[in-house]
Amino acid sequence: MTDQARKIRVKGALAVAFSAMLWGVDGILLTPQLYNLNTAFVVFLLHLFPFALMNVFFFREYRLLKTMTRSDFIYFMLVALFGGALGTLAIVKSLFLLNFNNLSVIVLLQKLQPVFAILLARMILKERIKKGFALWAVIALIAGYFMTFGWNLPDFSTNGIVTVYAALLSLLAAFSFGSSTVFSKKILGNYSFVSSTFFRYGFTTVIMLVIVLACGHIGDFALVTPRNWLFVVLIGLTTGSGAIFLYYYGLRNVKASLSTFLELLYPITAVVLDYFVNHTKYSIVQWIAASVMLFSIVMLNVNSKKTLK
Repeated sequence: MTDQARKIRVKGALAVAFSAMLWGVDGILLTPQLYNLNTAFVVFLLHLFPFALMNVFFFREYRLLKTMTRSDFIYFMLVALFGGALGTLAIVKSLFLLNFNNLSVIVLLQKLQPVFAILLARMILKERIKKGFALWAVIALIAGYFMTFGWNLPDFSTNGIVTVYAALLSLLAAFSFGSSTVFSKKILGNYSFVSSTFFRYGFTTVIMLVIVLACGHIGDFALVTPRNWLFVVLIGLTTGSGAIFLYYYGLRNVKASLSTFLELLYPITAVVLDYFVNHTKYSIVQWIAASVMLFSIVMLNVNSKKTLK
């Protein structure tokens, strides 16, 4: 390997690592700061601002609408619906529900995404499931349960039901993002990453606008405080579209197996921040379960990168 190639690989690895850490920061420090706003309106803002910014630099992407096939349009809409609207609504709502308690559990549960991505790839794309998938998937799901509830049964009392609800929403987010991964494969072969990101944010903004209008929250702009706007801008420039661009830049220059381990900085960053910022403490059982789940996710991610990249 030449020095130039080595430098490019190092830059790629740093880009993947930094984007993963940004997502960890977002889940613990940034998005929860918008809890005073309606969830759907927050998701709308988090797509509207980056998309408006993209229009300044990538407005020429609109020319592709003339040549976009019906199939491409449908898959772009599915990516926007699941990966943009539904997935983000679920994860943001779950973070808001916990009121800064056990936020890293929600982040970790969302990492079960490969389980759903591989299953959907088998059903929709007819891709073969690798050996050992069922074993690692079951281990990951069981570990996810113990990480959330420890040795206890789910608490369905007035206070405990919030944790159950948040955990279920996090799993819905994992399913939605996994679905988006599969649908993305249908369009990434025909469109560049810039085009794909541009239309994903554009279509998601339109979907969320319809939802916000239907729910009667379009007037919530009046409720957005200067502090809220600060965090919307921060998320849009860093953990939102900024992190996605960084991630895909890095992914082009590093092996999938390496990116799998680098992406673990996402939940690790979330756990560390949750501990030091929110003073969240977990039992030994939860720590062990989290470690087992992360290891299982690595094994599943290695397979999913081979089949879904």
